[in-house]
Amino acid sequence: MTGPSAAHEAAMRRALAQAVRAGERGEVPVGAVVLDAVGAIVAEAGNDREASADPTAHAEVLALRSAAEARGEWRLTGCTLVVTLEPCTMCAGAAVQARVDRVVYGADDDKAGAVGSLWDVVRDRRLNHRPEVVRGVLAADCSAVLTDFFARRRP
Repeated sequence: MTGPSAAHEAAMRRALAQAVRAGERGEVPVGAVVLDAVGAIVAEAGNDREASADPTAHAEVLALRSAAEARGEWRLTGCTLVVTLEPCTMCAGAAVQARVDRVVYGADDDKAGAVGSLWDVVRDRRLNHRPEVVRGVLAADCSAVLTDFFARRRP
């Protein structure tokens, strides 16, 4: 694992903006951004499960789909997935399948995290692709968005 860069922090701020927008729509506030090899934003998304009635409409999956469409291929080699919350097993698997070079995330998810907290899908040696992981980028800000959202919903 390497540490965060200024580019990771800037992308995380964009992901946080997506998370806030998702929360305003009543979605769990998680946002994701996909960067290309030079750090340009290829795609960004927030959770959309409630509005779309789609259990796979996590921010990461939506951002990866959009990035693949923008690039015209499913292999996102050279790309970085930046997400406000540690990806779940589905999203970690999607990152592996998309062949992203790295996963950068903010807040740990001790209940469903699959990038080191509960499981470690992305670094499973049995897989043919293992992205680099950068954790804890703007973690306090990412956690605060989630904590505030759930505090408002659960009085």
